[in-house]
Amino acid sequence: MESLEELQKHIDQIMNEQNNRGIPEFEGYSPIDMQYILYDTFGEKSPIQLLKLSELNYNNIPILNQIKYLLQLIDKKGELKLTTKGYLPTKVVSEIYNQKFIKDEMIESGISKLYKETDSMSINLTRILSELSGTVKKRNKKLSLTKKGKAELNNNHKLLKSIFKAFGTKFNWAYYDGYGDNQIGQLGFGFSLILISKYGSEKKPDYFYSNKYLSAFPMLIEQVEPSQFETNEKHASECYSLRTFDRFLNYFGLIKIESENKWDSEKFIMKTELYDKLIKVRPHNTGS
Repeated sequence: MESLEELQKHIDQIMNEQNNRGIPEFEGYSPIDMQYILYDTFGEKSPIQLLKLSELNYNNIPILNQIKYLLQLIDKKGELKLTTKGYLPTKVVSEIYNQKFIKDEMIESGISKLYKETDSMSINLTRILSELSGTVKKRNKKLSLTKKGKAELNNNHKLLKSIFKAFGTKFNWAYYDGYGDNQIGQLGFGFSLILISKYGSEKKPDYFYSNKYLSAFPMLIEQVEPSQFETNEKHASECYSLRTFDRFLNYFGLIKIESENKWDSEKFIMKTELYDKLIKVRPHNTGS
């Protein structure tokens, strides 16, 4: 007859085997892998790692260069006085946008005009990420570089890592859209990185990825409140695509998006050359 200790060892072994077993909906990754993907996306035990790039490659990351430009402006001035509402002054907004790191279709086409910070989503995001990443601090309506910010201003790898983590874990992805306050796209953004790494060499429609993502996290479908004209699944899929592709991976220069610019046209996704240089993904390993 087994002792209690031996029985517990046996149960622990079974649990360990189950936790290490690959799940098809998780692209073969195990529940243990998924814990790291979700909660320690770039940690040592995670299947995903951010690699160091050559200095030239950092020039191909729009949001990094836009944030860096703002940090350099602040560094040059010592501190940057914000508006009474806490936004970047109009002159600075114009100066940053004119660098054309990230273009706004509405502004470029003349449909809307750039005046204040909130007229450009990417510039508003630039200030927010600068604060969330801990590279700048705000006191008395003035922005200044932190010690971390001064150190990372001349270290592209560390600055990019700070921005990437802040975007993934601190910034609220629902902030700019009308899809409601839910976690679609942001929860398990590391899983999306795995999907693009695995399938992104070929041009695929955006719903190919949203289907896989929502199969892994089906509970998110119930978080949406669609209009009477579409299903929860379609609404969740469109929400995922906008947040993950247009407003995350595209800003980091990691994908190319192809569409005909019609509201109902298909959207196709491919990873850029930069992707595999920056994102390293290991396959599921039962011994992990």
